[in-house]
Amino acid sequence: MTEESGQVPRRSASEEEAKALASAMRIRILRLCLKEQLTNKEIATMLAANPATVLYHVRKLVSAGFLEPQEARSGPSGAYEIPYRATGKSWRLNLDGRDLRLRGAMIGAFVSEVGQLPASEQVGISRLGVRLTEEGHARLLERVQDLLDEFEAEEPPEGSIHYSVFMAIHPDQHPVPNPGKTSEGNS
Repeated sequence: MTEESGQVPRRSASEEEAKALASAMRIRILRLCLKEQLTNKEIATMLAANPATVLYHVRKLVSAGFLEPQEARSGPSGAYEIPYRATGKSWRLNLDGRDLRLRGAMIGAFVSEVGQLPASEQVGISRLGVRLTEEGHARLLERVQDLLDEFEAEEPPEGSIHYSVFMAIHPDQHPVPNPGKTSEGNS
C-alpha cells in the first residue's frame, strides 16, 4: 500500500495491541462484529463458546480499542445488553506475521472457521510455490494488499454474503534448487 494510492501506510502493532490480537478467539470475535453489532451472548452463541470466556476476550478487545461498546438495549427477555462493533483498527495495523503469537492466532482462527463449514464449492484453497526477487516479493505484497484494501473499502450491496480471505506468503524452509543451475558436486 502506497501513499500514491491514497491509502495511509499501516503502522506496527503496539505490545498491547499485539497481545490483544494474539488469540484465535479474539480474531474471530472481531470478524463477527465487523459489519454488525453483537452482544456478548450473541457472540458466544455464534462461536459455540462459554459467555464468560467470550466476555473476557471482548473486554481485552475493548481495552485495546479493537471493539467499541454501542448503545445499550433491552434483549429478548428484557435483560440489559451491550452490543459491540469492531472499530476496524486491526485493518490499519501491520500484522504481517513477524510476531509468532499473531501468526498462530490468525492461522488458528482460519482453521476454526474453515473447520466449521460444510463441504462447499465456495471454499477455495490453493497453494503456489513461486520464485521471486526481493523486488518481485515486494510487488506481489503491494498488489495483494491493494486488492484487499479495494474490497474492504467497498460498501457491500444488499444481499451480499460474508466471506473471509486468509493468505500467507512465506519463504520455503527447504527451497528447491534453481532448476537452471547445477548444485555443488553435480555437473
